[in-house]
Amino acid sequence: MNTQQNTFAEKSASYASARPRYPADLFCWISGQCEDNRCAWDCATGNGQAAIGLADYFVHVDATDLSAEQIDHALPHPRVQYAVASAEASGLPEGGYDLVAVAQALHWFRFEPFWIEVRRVAKPNALFCAWGYDWPESTHGVDHELVAPLRALLEPFWASNNRILWDGYRTEEVGFPFVRLHTPSFVIEVGWTLGRLIDYLMTWSAFKRSRQDSSALTAVGDLLRRARSRIPADEVIQIRMPLKVLAGRVV
Repeated sequence: MNTQQNTFAEKSASYASARPRYPADLFCWISGQCEDNRCAWDCATGNGQAAIGLADYFVHVDATDLSAEQIDHALPHPRVQYAVASAEASGLPEGGYDLVAVAQALHWFRFEPFWIEVRRVAKPNALFCAWGYDWPESTHGVDHELVAPLRALLEPFWASNNRILWDGYRTEEVGFPFVRLHTPSFVIEVGWTLGRLIDYLMTWSAFKRSRQDSSALTAVGDLLRRARSRIPADEVIQIRMPLKVLAGRVV
């Protein structure tokens, strides 16, 4: 397991509870693009949030992740089967999947062997769909007091791979071998208290990596204390997170 995988595996139960759910209209759109809705592969499932969303539309979902700890804390569902496996060597049967989905993880893969694996497991003309969320958008006060200054403090601690997601999974950056489909706009919308928002921000890989730097540790701690003193703890904060989506037919 590499450093980045360790970052996501740490405190997997907290990660599962703090991350937002994906919007239902995303899964509805995905299912409507598939010729059949029997079998889906949710690759790099993490805590299984995408897998259980897909299970509302597919008869069976195989959900894999390289982290055994993430799988141990994944959300149970009767139509989801979890297993520990890599994105590039899933161990899944050949040619059996109507959909290959990747939520919040494509930018960490080794692209060339992953696309070979996608072609191996997918049915002809199956749908591939990957997505991830952008920066949280909220009120001016919350952005000014918390999100923007935190992003500035954490800037040095992001891995370069994250920018592949922020750039929208550009075809040339991920070596996407299929014709890219036009996709609608999808947005996660939640109403969180300050504490819930901070719980989410603390799941960022850059936040976890910054804990190893004494100066950043102090600066982030001071920022969180100021935010808690200025933003009412019981206020419900409306937050939007637009999704970056990459989709295409497997041919």
